Amino acid sequence: MQNKARPLDDLSNLMTNAMGAVKGVGDEVKAMGRSQAERLIADMDLVSRDEFEVLKEMLIASQAETAKLQKEVKALKAKLKK
Repeated sequence: MQNKARPLDDLSNLMTNAMGAVKGVGDEVKAMGRSQAERLIADMDLVSRDEFEVLKEMLIASQAETAKLQKEVKALKAKLKK
């Protein structure tokens, strides 16, 4: 029985090691893909989320100020017509 178990143990160890190697290769491929994607995004010169949020707030403030000034202009025009 010992003689038959030994080749099965060896085969089991071989398969376990092979699966570990396949997983390692898969992880390496994912890491390279992620690295290339990050480089591509960096080359596209996109804005960061923080920069986007700052510009969004500036735009909202600017629109509010514009609306306020438009109301003031309308009021002044109405006064001039009277």
